[in-house]
Amino acid sequence: MSARELIVIGEKPLTVEDVCRVAKGQMQVVLSRNEDFLNRIRKGSEFLEKLIEEDGRVYGVTTGYGDSCTVDIPAELVEELPLHLTRFHGCGLGAHLSPQIAKAVLVVRLASLAAGYSGVRLELLERLVLFINEDIVPLIPEEGSVGASGDLTPLSYVAAMLIGEREVLHKGVLKSAVKMHDELAITPLVLRPKEGLAIMNGTAVMTALACDAFVRAGYLARMAARLTSLATVAIDGNGFHFDERLFLAKPHPGQMQIAAWVRSDLETGEPPRNPERLQDRYSIRCAPHVIGVMQDSLPWMRQFIETELNSANDNPIIDGEDEHVLHGGHFYGGHIAFVADSLKNCVANVADLLDRQLALLVDTKFNNGLPANLSGATGPRTAINHGFKAVQIGVSAWTAEALKLTMPASVFSRSTECHNQDKVSMGTIAARDCLRVLQLTDQVVAAHLLATIQAVLLRGRIAKGGNKLSSDLKEFVESIATEFEFLDEDRALEQDLRQFVDLIQQAHWPLYGECV
Repeated sequence: MSARELIVIGEKPLTVEDVCRVAKGQMQVVLSRNEDFLNRIRKGSEFLEKLIEEDGRVYGVTTGYGDSCTVDIPAELVEELPLHLTRFHGCGLGAHLSPQIAKAVLVVRLASLAAGYSGVRLELLERLVLFINEDIVPLIPEEGSVGASGDLTPLSYVAAMLIGEREVLHKGVLKSAVKMHDELAITPLVLRPKEGLAIMNGTAVMTALACDAFVRAGYLARMAARLTSLATVAIDGNGFHFDERLFLAKPHPGQMQIAAWVRSDLETGEPPRNPERLQDRYSIRCAPHVIGVMQDSLPWMRQFIETELNSANDNPIIDGEDEHVLHGGHFYGGHIAFVADSLKNCVANVADLLDRQLALLVDTKFNNGLPANLSGATGPRTAINHGFKAVQIGVSAWTAEALKLTMPASVFSRSTECHNQDKVSMGTIAARDCLRVLQLTDQVVAAHLLATIQAVLLRGRIAKGGNKLSSDLKEFVESIATEFEFLDEDRALEQDLRQFVDLIQQAHWPLYGECV
């Protein structure tokens, strides 16, 4: 790969986009060869080795874990301790993380360990780099983490892969970790006393999920703006609801950005003194205000995620430079939990907005002359055709489920592990909920997109001289129309919907000059 396709770990902070690009196989990673970086990693592991030789007492290295920290480990058993940590946490359940998310987990854990405060060897970092670039990921069950002490159980599957245990996906093919090591002609690592804890005692799973959610939410904001433009055209609405002067009176930056995108789509020009249509319903008129909450929240969410991504978040922290062992709680995932709980609220509100827009479009009482349920049938056949009637019901169901999931997970802290972990973040559950809300919302977006394109084409039949679309909207409508056949006779739309959900999740259409 060229230098442009490589991300150097250890030289500068990673971004959420870096994580997602590597996870998608668009970029690879390489460790910095900077001497300061390499020395920082070496000093941490060498300091720990010296402590062990001197019979120093270090949590999770020469003591048991959690509430067992009062148990001193006999010197002859210290080497076995990380192996036991890896194995007894192998109890995850539920569906498995997708290969893309599992790779993101490896990238995030690598970034944290490369901060140089975890006391791991350079060899361990190099092995993670190898697995990322060779497209080898552990099979990670998504359930079993309370988000402090980090993502212990799901990250045990990363540690297990490194020592040649459990199962992995190698370029999408399921195989044992032993077989994978044999095929690559490499020897599984024997973890040093702190390394099992360093891999597992962190926030990599929830942070990887949050990176994916963040990037998808950015594209959702653009798509929701574009759909609002199309819905305004379809109902023959008042485009001056998005006038720049109007939004200068309430200048939330993200809200103004959404209005600007819609305004650029509609190309309304100067508002008339006495417009024929004064006010559209809230789901049209207030769309920038709804989508804008998410757009305005993304900057602080980025800061929370990227700080976590580039931090040392295990325990204890190993300061190899000044030779200190610092015991704390950096594994606590509260910032990611708050982002995920907040983002799923924003996303679900966008789903609700689009659900309401679609309800206007299919209803002859509100759609300003469009046929019932946006059916394209004509003549006597209109009696037996029902257009998007069932799709609108589906959208209502998906929206309701998304809204139901907005209960914040972080408030459901449970005391666990003999009351050692007596306040936990639930960050991983919050992040999983957030991705589920995004999935449901993408389904709403796909349905709204197909219905609104149908509605715009129907409006073109009704309007004198046809639709007068801006060049951007015209190009967008034509691109969708090549993929989706106009609905003049009822047909099953499941496969169309699945196809467009996939396209949305691939950020298929560059919107407003940027493709996420």
